[in-house]
Amino acid sequence: MKMELSQHLRVDQRMQMVLAPRMIQSMEILQLPMLALQERINQELESNPVLEIATETPEQSAEQPVDAPSVDEIPDGERDFVVKEDSSNVDDFERLSSLSPDFADFDVPPPRAHTHRVSSERDPKMEAMANTAARDTSLDEYLRLQWSFVSAPDPIKKAGELIISFVDDDGYLRVPLEDLPGRTSEPVELEQLTDALSLIQTLDPPGVGARNIQECLLLQLPSLDGDTSVERELILNHLDDIRMNRYPAIAKKAHLTIEQINTAVHRISRLEPAPGHSVGQPPAHYIVPDVIIEFDPASDSYQARLADDHVPNLAISQQYRSMFKGGPLDAKAKEFLQRNIRSARWLIDAIQQRRHTLMRVVNAVIKAQRDFLDNGPQYLKPLPMLQVAEQLGIHVATVSRAVADKYAQTPRGIFSLRSCFSGGTQTSSGEILSWNGIKAKLMKVIESEDKQNPLSDDQIVERLKADGLKLARRTVAKYRKVMNIPPARRRKQFCS
Repeated sequence: MKMELSQHLRVDQRMQMVLAPRMIQSMEILQLPMLALQERINQELESNPVLEIATETPEQSAEQPVDAPSVDEIPDGERDFVVKEDSSNVDDFERLSSLSPDFADFDVPPPRAHTHRVSSERDPKMEAMANTAARDTSLDEYLRLQWSFVSAPDPIKKAGELIISFVDDDGYLRVPLEDLPGRTSEPVELEQLTDALSLIQTLDPPGVGARNIQECLLLQLPSLDGDTSVERELILNHLDDIRMNRYPAIAKKAHLTIEQINTAVHRISRLEPAPGHSVGQPPAHYIVPDVIIEFDPASDSYQARLADDHVPNLAISQQYRSMFKGGPLDAKAKEFLQRNIRSARWLIDAIQQRRHTLMRVVNAVIKAQRDFLDNGPQYLKPLPMLQVAEQLGIHVATVSRAVADKYAQTPRGIFSLRSCFSGGTQTSSGEILSWNGIKAKLMKVIESEDKQNPLSDDQIVERLKADGLKLARRTVAKYRKVMNIPPARRRKQFCS
């Protein structure tokens, strides 16, 4: 057997795109809505000692040079990293998407509590607890608290605790009582569970512990004023007919007038079909516009400005600048200042880049959607993000991040910036409408119909066709379902 040693030189050429941490941070800041940006700035002000609130404008602050560390001084963990690039650059920024959280549910941060120590004997732990927001009470906790004050024999109390553990977030007990003894190691009888459930159904909120929608509404009937005999009859025997809008059939079966049925249904609609939702629910989310668009009569045009008056201007502390440039520092302290100055500089630049990019995208939207701003949502035109990206010379992912979770205040109301981007179709007159514009036209037709003789989908198609918009009946039906608009049979209103 012959053995040989040889050397081979392998040449492997690949295209790669280098994404610096600075670029990643810019993309993250770009995607933040206004409230999330304010929270991010507050966090940076707390964690970075060299960052401070400036008195000058952002432009003036950006003009002040900062001695950035050289490439050789950057630690390995903070240097540029590489993302592989395929034959096309469509997915260049997929790597960035994993770095940014979803801000669709971003809540309004509570105001910061400022405390002043009035005595050196004050306990700092008590001070922290006093400034901590109370946690929302869950439905389970709320029911158990009430149940602890109910007077009942111990077997009934234990049975009630078991039942409460199976009440869902809607307030319903969807597990049959007969199945509960097998769900616990404690001995419990069906009669005890029945008695406990009757007591639980007297707790707040009204309707809690119901096993179906019928029982839930019946438990809430005593909260209505006056005689509820008609409401009880409808709930017990005609809920399906009410859902299907079969009022004449109800009138015939129950020997009631249409007027009586309308009145009773209106009163029933005041009851809560999901009583558990009234307890432990998060606070309503506020929409804070990122951009304000106003009409300027002098120029006959719409002008946009950022609604960032409450976003503080940031700067790097002059004291730390001087300390970094010429102060007597050891290597560890100098490295600490380098890292924090670089982080502060990147954040300031990223916020400036966010302002610049967002304004460019918004101005492009204003130019393309002038008819919408003049006349309303039914005049929205198709506007692909790729079209705006090519017009501005930026990546389509940048446009997507610029409008993500952001809103614009316009003379027509507050709208999501993303809603301005969609596909569409062309009318017979050559007008181009977006799908959102088509939805608005469809809603306008339905709102103007005779409620006692509502339009069928075929009739809606004919109305839209008369306006120059040709759609198939199945398309109208699809959009009607997307918009949660019931069919004509269920939209019909009956008069006495």
